[in-house]
Amino acid sequence: MKLIILLPIAFLCELIDSSLGMGYGTTLTPILLLMGFDPIDIVPAVLMSEFISGILASTFHHSIGNVNFKKKSKDLKVALILGLLSIIGVTISVFLSINLSVKIIKIIIGCIILSMGFIIILTYKVKPKFSWTKISLLGIIASFNKGISGGGYGPTVMGGQILSGVGVKNAVGITALAEGITCFVGFTLYYFLNPDMNLFLAPWIMAGAVLSVPIASNLVKILPEKIIKLFIAIVIFSLGILTLLKAFHII
Repeated sequence: MKLIILLPIAFLCELIDSSLGMGYGTTLTPILLLMGFDPIDIVPAVLMSEFISGILASTFHHSIGNVNFKKKSKDLKVALILGLLSIIGVTISVFLSINLSVKIIKIIIGCIILSMGFIIILTYKVKPKFSWTKISLLGIIASFNKGISGGGYGPTVMGGQILSGVGVKNAVGITALAEGITCFVGFTLYYFLNPDMNLFLAPWIMAGAVLSVPIASNLVKILPEKIIKLFIAIVIFSLGILTLLKAFHII
C-alpha cells in the first residue's frame, strides 16, 4: 500500500518539474525520506526515473515549440554543456554518497534542499545577462547536488539559467534534457559501484513521472510561472527544514 501511494506523489512532483524545470527530485527525495525509505534506495531510483522522464519531457517541449533542440541551436548547446559537465559533479557526489553514513547524507540533503529554496526566493525577480561561464559552473554544481541527493538539480539549473539570461520556457526544456543526461550518468555510476542495489521504488515513481509529462509540457505556455515558482520555493524550503529535523531525530 505504501508503494502504491508513490505513483500519485511522483506524478505531482514530475508535473511541477516538467512544467517549471524544477521540483521532482528536490521534492520527492525528502518526501521519501520522511516516509522512512533510506537514501541508498531513494537516490538510484529517483535518478533512473528522472532519466526516462527527463528525456521524454525534453522531446515533448521541443515538439510543441517551448525549446529548440535542432542541430547547432543555442538551446541544444546549453543542454549538452550542462549534461556533459554533469559527469564531473555526479562522479564526485556518487563516491561520497556510497561511502558516507546515512545520517550525514540526510544532513547534506537537507542543507542542499534548504539552500535551493532560499536561492529561488532570492532570485525570484532577477533578470541578468547570458553567460557561458555561469552555465558551465552550473553544470558541475547542480550535478553534484543531483548525484548526492537525487534532487537540487532543477532549482540550481533553472535559477542559474534565468540568472544567465536564458528564457524561462527555453530553460525548462533545456533543464529536462540536461537533467536526463545527468541522471543517466549518476544511475550508471551507482550501478557499477553497487550492482546489488535495490530498485523496488523505481517502477512506482517512474510510472507516475512518465504519466505526467505530456500534461506538464502543454501547461508551460499557460501556467502563472512566477506564482508557482514562489510556491515551489516555499515548499522546498519547508521540506529542507523537515529533512534536517528528521536527520537530527527532532521529529
